[in-house]
Amino acid sequence: MTLLVTGSAGFIGSCYVRQHFEHSTEPVASLDALTYAGHLSTLSSALNRPEHTFVHASIGDVNAVRAIFEKHKPRAVLNFAAESHVDRSILGPGAFIETNVVGTYRLLECAREYWNSLEGEAKAAFRFLHVSTDEVYGTLAPDDAPFSETNRYKPNSPYSASKAASDHLVRAWHHTYGLPVLTTNCSNNYGPYHFPEKLIPLCIMNALNGKQLPVYGDGQQIRDWLFVEDHTRGIRTVLERGVLGETYNIGGWNEKANLDVVKLICRLLDELQPRADGLSYSTQIAFVTDRPGHDRRYAIDARKIERELGWKPAETFETGIRKTVQWYLANQAWVSEVTS
Repeated sequence: MTLLVTGSAGFIGSCYVRQHFEHSTEPVASLDALTYAGHLSTLSSALNRPEHTFVHASIGDVNAVRAIFEKHKPRAVLNFAAESHVDRSILGPGAFIETNVVGTYRLLECAREYWNSLEGEAKAAFRFLHVSTDEVYGTLAPDDAPFSETNRYKPNSPYSASKAASDHLVRAWHHTYGLPVLTTNCSNNYGPYHFPEKLIPLCIMNALNGKQLPVYGDGQQIRDWLFVEDHTRGIRTVLERGVLGETYNIGGWNEKANLDVVKLICRLLDELQPRADGLSYSTQIAFVTDRPGHDRRYAIDARKIERELGWKPAETFETGIRKTVQWYLANQAWVSEVTS
């Protein structure tokens, strides 16, 4: 048996592969286009394993994807591949449509073609697990209940709209063609190997390099934070026990305002690697013009996956963010490599 993992050199996909080999020797065929946010160094612990095969290609490359299906005959596809940075989607939405919508469509068609060629137990056991985001649900008012799996889709950015479209395609391929799919929608991930354009790694590295820590608007945008290793454990749980056609929200139960997150990072850095001048890193915080259409609040209701599948996060935000800061302090060479 083999797993096909797309987006395997990205932040979440690489965490899944690394974690998989901590628990299993089942082979993995992994695929990544190695765009700016995908780096083979995130897979360094897996690259030389005989059970791991890496293919440099995008999910939209039908010939490459078909070849993987034909050679490795995976029992499941885990689709992590996506363009995911909201700011980049505002500046250039085309890449997001191409990867998240067209790429997902092509991957679904390759999977459907392969699944239709299977018989018996192999066909019954096949799964297509699609990894998505809470941003497809839009924004919440301060007193609104967290997003559940039954919330209406109301995406507000080109990124979230492209992910919403991909979710709808996955749902349609299940209901129209019978493709055995599972979908997960996660809250904001953080942790080791996160490309330093997102809030947490950007602030850590800017702080260490004496740069401003940019905070959009008033910094009161609220996000639910999920430690990446908790997320990938949740995905493994859904793959193993999820009900076909169902969606599972995976969240950390950690709602934090962006400004509070940045201040906590500063306090941890003050403790773990103080500035030479004795000042707090918080003096580097700078409020900048808010981005267009910035959603005010996200929050995930993760009771369904806990109730039905027995998953819940192991990390609090306080334990997870400490591990994250410590990892970046110990791995600044990795950051220099991927941002060079």
